[in-house]
Amino acid sequence: MGNDPNPEYIAIMHELEKYDTPTVTNAVATYPADTENCLGLYEPHSMNWFTDERIRCLYPSFGPRCGYAVTCVYGVPGMNFSRLGFVDILKAIDKVSGPVILAMKLNAPPHLRRKNALIGGNMMTAFRQLGVVGVVGDGPVRDIEEMRPLGVQCLFTGLVAGHGYLPVEAVNVPVSLCSMDAAPGEVIHMDQNGAVKFPAEYLPDVLERVKRIAAYDEKRQSAIQKTTDPQEIADIMKGIYK
Repeated sequence: MGNDPNPEYIAIMHELEKYDTPTVTNAVATYPADTENCLGLYEPHSMNWFTDERIRCLYPSFGPRCGYAVTCVYGVPGMNFSRLGFVDILKAIDKVSGPVILAMKLNAPPHLRRKNALIGGNMMTAFRQLGVVGVVGDGPVRDIEEMRPLGVQCLFTGLVAGHGYLPVEAVNVPVSLCSMDAAPGEVIHMDQNGAVKFPAEYLPDVLERVKRIAAYDEKRQSAIQKTTDPQEIADIMKGIYK
């Protein structure tokens, strides 16, 4: 693995895996008017900081994963570019000291995007060996049962049986995946709900707020479950819904 690990950040990422991705999004940007619990890092509606409904979780029972983003772009034959290959993705992963979320972009027209798997069992085994704990991609995947024992969380757009030749077009460049713009070195948190990204420097602040939000939500929902009065429920929900 790479040099100069940040033990504090790695510990925080492991701690964040105890919480779901919606709670992390709430701490990052969902409610910017809540200056105590929300960092407001992005305008929540128009900025591309989390994935949309096209993404699908392959292993919901695995739970959340959190790590540093490494990115790659796969394309289709015909562009006469062969300078990069699979080994360059492996080297980029190996340089990261800490858990990695691999963000995979499929640069292909729709009719090819829907049929070509971005990853399968062999590739996933290699990625896991170098520290990948989760993979998110804007194309389909195959070998779902072959990959399951590896324990790597996966978010993709669907399942297919095969693929054609997909050349590597770029490694560690900014990518846009199902409405989430991710850059190398950012933090990605992902679970069965989708994925969210934020700059690594905010890890301590995100964890602090996630803990508060989770405690508030538990307290709020417990109070709601003790009443059937509409006004009481509305009063309990003040600050979230008008």
